[in-house]
Amino acid sequence: MKYEILLLGKTKLSFISEGVNDYSKRLQHYSQVELRTLKAKKIQGSDEQIREKEGEILLANISSSTFPVVLDAQGKQFSSTEFSTIIDHWEGTGIRHVTFIIGGPLGLAEKVLQRAELVISLSKMTFTHDMVRLFLLEQLYRAHTIKCGEKYHK
Repeated sequence: MKYEILLLGKTKLSFISEGVNDYSKRLQHYSQVELRTLKAKKIQGSDEQIREKEGEILLANISSSTFPVVLDAQGKQFSSTEFSTIIDHWEGTGIRHVTFIIGGPLGLAEKVLQRAELVISLSKMTFTHDMVRLFLLEQLYRAHTIKCGEKYHK
């Protein structure tokens, strides 16, 4: 399985970058991981106009051969065990490339949400889009340790 994570802009806080790097390395034991940082130059306009422009950037970088998963506050929530089961299901049905899409601070354009095969939420709480990067990687790592029956997840 290959995981691709589309990110708008660089991670700003060093402690989050360190965590992202750590979990990316850990996850390599189970799967290929590619973090793609997309440049979102300073976009002017209303919140909706910014979301639309960011959406265009994201959509232009989603391969037609991938299974797109969007992270959004309105998405479906899963326990770590349920998420592990979903990954196992993807692998069992031949899905080999999953792209996780994380929007910017203003959220995602509707057209990005419509492109998704699955929309998930990590929590009912609100997190910065930088923190979501770290939390997603940690949950992917946790899901794989659950699948393999390893101790990390307990």
